[in-house]
Amino acid sequence: MEGNVQAGTDRRAVAAAAVTVVLWASAFVSIRDAGEHFSPGALALGRLLAGSAALALILVVRREGVPPRAAWPGIAVSGALWFGVYMVALNWGEQLVDAGTAAMVVNVGPMLIALLSGWLLKEGFPPMLLAGLAVAFAGAVVVGISTSDGGSSSLGGVLLCLLAAATYASGVVSQKPALAHASPLQATAYGCMTGAVLCLPFAGQLAGDLGDAPLSATANMLYLGVFPTALAFTTWAYALARTTAGKMGATTYAVPALVVLMSWAALGEIPEALTLVGGVLCLAGVAVSRRRGGAGRGRGVVAASGGAVPAGGEGSAGGSGSAGAPGGGGSGEPAREEKPS
Repeated sequence: MEGNVQAGTDRRAVAAAAVTVVLWASAFVSIRDAGEHFSPGALALGRLLAGSAALALILVVRREGVPPRAAWPGIAVSGALWFGVYMVALNWGEQLVDAGTAAMVVNVGPMLIALLSGWLLKEGFPPMLLAGLAVAFAGAVVVGISTSDGGSSSLGGVLLCLLAAATYASGVVSQKPALAHASPLQATAYGCMTGAVLCLPFAGQLAGDLGDAPLSATANMLYLGVFPTALAFTTWAYALARTTAGKMGATTYAVPALVVLMSWAALGEIPEALTLVGGVLCLAGVAVSRRRGGAGRGRGVVAASGGAVPAGGEGSAGGSGSAGAPGGGGSGEPAREEKPS
């Protein structure tokens, strides 16, 4: 009986992770339009305000109050780094480097998650996880090379993309212990609100950009806030509470492959053969990372690392997701959303 319950929980976690990945991948269509009319900070603030409003409404409907004090350190750090600094750094960095370079640099993030979670959260370094990460990262590099426009990349842009990768990884690892005390909805909502407060200095830019932006760009910014931010980050937190941070980070390598397919279907952008090869490698790496050969050790330390499922948290995935992520959060090219919105 216990095994059936565990299997059901695992299936729900996989389904939640799949929702996150699909929404983070879909975000690039909206980002391509919105990023042409909003500055990096304004786009981040508008997205976070929309996400915060949606999440606040769901909190009221579900009658979930303020998280306990023990959850706040993780929520505050992940909100500041992942929801705040990450989105601004990514939007800004992608204006200074070509899309392929941005994709390759930011996709260092899942590797950093595996290293940080193995060290700080004591999740260890399962061989299958590391092998899958290596394969998936190679695929992300191939996709990045094949989609690069050959433009010049400034050192500042590369450093901003590295900052985005580092803050993404740090935010995920910080959020994991908080989920032992707060529901996925609480962790996401208050993290998103923290990021929005941090981005308030861009309010003037947002007001100015809103006056000049077409309705379609504003609608896309709202979509980014409600779905790839609010919904996808909540389903991410739901899945993260039920597996290791390292495996969740590896799962996001499916995003580049989905971006290739979505750009093909929605925008008629036919990918090159090399791009398809990279996408297949990304998916293969995710599959390898989730093989049970390296999962046993990770599951055995989830509770010790602060990943225990909180009481009543089972139903808290409802709600809302980065780049932008990522969940993404860039400003325009198809390959730029190939990362965690």
